[in-house]
Amino acid sequence: MRKTVLTALAAASVMAGTARADIVIAHVYGKTGALEAYAAQSHTGLMLGLEYATGGTMEINGEKITVIEKDTQLKPEIGKAALEEAFSDDEADIAVGPVSSGVALAMLPVAQEYEKILLVEPAVADSITGKDWNRYIFRTGRNSSQDAVANAIAIGGPDVSVATLAQDYAFGHDGVAAFKAALETTGAKLVDEEYLPTDATDFTAAAERIFNAMKDLPGKKKLFIIWAGATPIGKINAMDPGRFGIEITTGGNILAALKAYREVPGMEGATYYYYGIPKNPVNDWLVKEHEARFGTPPDFFTAGGMAAGIAIVDAIKKAGSTDTEALISAMEGMEFETPKGTMRFRPEDHQALQSMYHFRTVVKDGVDYGIPELVRKLSIDELPIPIQNQ
Repeated sequence: MRKTVLTALAAASVMAGTARADIVIAHVYGKTGALEAYAAQSHTGLMLGLEYATGGTMEINGEKITVIEKDTQLKPEIGKAALEEAFSDDEADIAVGPVSSGVALAMLPVAQEYEKILLVEPAVADSITGKDWNRYIFRTGRNSSQDAVANAIAIGGPDVSVATLAQDYAFGHDGVAAFKAALETTGAKLVDEEYLPTDATDFTAAAERIFNAMKDLPGKKKLFIIWAGATPIGKINAMDPGRFGIEITTGGNILAALKAYREVPGMEGATYYYYGIPKNPVNDWLVKEHEARFGTPPDFFTAGGMAAGIAIVDAIKKAGSTDTEALISAMEGMEFETPKGTMRFRPEDHQALQSMYHFRTVVKDGVDYGIPELVRKLSIDELPIPIQNQ
């Protein structure tokens, strides 16, 4: 294996402890940049997951855990270099991350080169466990198809016409492609696709194209938004799509983004997580501990980070070591309990199969965001998630 010295990234590496631990986990994620809120939640969740799964000892089979943090700055080339450094210079046994799908795609070959596992959390693009996948990649985060299939079930139907608005990169394109395929199974029709830059702030032209494409159509009309970061729901809603009978819909999001959902009471969609929905011992512990320590409930990506931490501990316990081949054997088909309930790594592509939640937005006094109230849980067996790496 080649060894890369990355002086430019040295300052981004933070070692939680001074001595080389028996087990080193590298968290390589976008600590700074547009998605830093997602990153912070992911790291908090990862540390809570490790704590929960080890019973507070931060040890696995008697060996101490050290977590290294490296900042990708949401740049693919930095993420790639940071992961190289983690596996070579820092001798990490396993890596977790990143936040951005574009960064994740740059990191995948590094895991293969160093023959070490990269547990992807929370990057979403289908291609991560699809066409760009390799056997060293596992993912606890949901993929675009899981979002797409769940949302298609929630909003689709034979009398429904749908337009999409998404960001112009892997997350957006993979999300729309998966949603389009899933929507067809419900009898709904996708009539327009619009893509904008990730940092877009003006949605007027795209919205007008969507309105023109849909205004004269019969039946139900829905605009499905796939967007990471600050949601454009408020700006789109201000253009009054309702005058054309068009309803805004989208998937779940972090609590800060749910503030915009107050503007669209009754909106339906499907979400990956909302702290008030799952009923299980892991989520009960997470909610109680997070509120006690931080004064707030756990957020969208906190649950994902916790799932990653639990998966790592369970895998190392099952494998009996951090040997990569032993870990792969242990993780393929492995079931583990998370804040969302049971997850299962599918052997064919190492994607974690998991439940999703059909929700309806409810507005309540004293709550400054739209609450995603459960309509029904969509179980693993109800979500036909395609295998795309073959």
